[in-house]
Amino acid sequence: MGLKGFVEGGIASIVAGCSTHPLDLIKVRMQLQGEASAPNPAIRPALAFPTSAAHPHHHVHLSPPPRVGPVSVGVRIIQQDGVKALFSGVSATILRQTLYSTTRMGLYDILKKKWTDPNTKNMPLMMKITAGLVAGGIGAAVGNPADVAMVRMQADGRLPLAQRRNYKSVVDAISQMAKNEGVTSLWRGSSLTVNRAMLVTASQLASYDEFKETILEKHWMKDGLGTHVTASFAAGFVAAVASNPVDVIKTRVMNMKVEPGMAPPYNGALDCALKTIRAEGPMALYKGFIPTISRQGPFTIVLFVTLEQVRKLLKDF
Repeated sequence: MGLKGFVEGGIASIVAGCSTHPLDLIKVRMQLQGEASAPNPAIRPALAFPTSAAHPHHHVHLSPPPRVGPVSVGVRIIQQDGVKALFSGVSATILRQTLYSTTRMGLYDILKKKWTDPNTKNMPLMMKITAGLVAGGIGAAVGNPADVAMVRMQADGRLPLAQRRNYKSVVDAISQMAKNEGVTSLWRGSSLTVNRAMLVTASQLASYDEFKETILEKHWMKDGLGTHVTASFAAGFVAAVASNPVDVIKTRVMNMKVEPGMAPPYNGALDCALKTIRAEGPMALYKGFIPTISRQGPFTIVLFVTLEQVRKLLKDF
């Protein structure tokens, strides 16, 4: 029974991840907006000091560039690189869902069955949240290399041609990172990935179960597609609000380019958060929120609707 939960969750997660990948790519590009407003992308506004002696031809502008909406970002990607560019890094998404989401969905299912009261058949909300935190943290640690590769492949198109990494696939990305930056680079930002995954899993899975149970107990709807869609969209909104700030910092830390012999742009998650807020204001932590909820909503709907259907198909196994 334990293995079945992993299979069901894995299938649903891969379907949901692939179908909403373009929205995730747009979200990543928007989260990186305003990060490098100087000609040298290694210089952040919070680190910008007069450097006319060292770089006489560089002029650092402290005002961030105008922010572009999700539709404009999507249109620009298509104009520059074609429709296929919206699926940049999809191989990394498949690997990430296979490792991260399969693990978290399977573990959550095991903990849910173990902690559900056999008499009432109910599980208290706090226990659901705890199960989500545990499952999300373990799943993120397993899937971090694929997550780093996915962020880099999605962000590559925003760089000048000379600076692009041009990874051919997720395998190429992981092997190049291990070769050029060391194996530890595959777990860059892992603390952020774990924190975000704990927030997402706890808010998404726990709230879906809670919303679904409430709808059925109040007899607002029957147990069917309408209930699944309503509960999953509400769960997606909760997950987006809870995770967006950590997601922005995670994206920036994972995407930073560390030049040999140079200090890294960020010295960790807290440093990245402080520099982002100082340079762009606190609302910068909610950059990409519209594409996040635009992606989190459909992703959660596809995830749970697919999961419910897969459960029906595999109920006899």
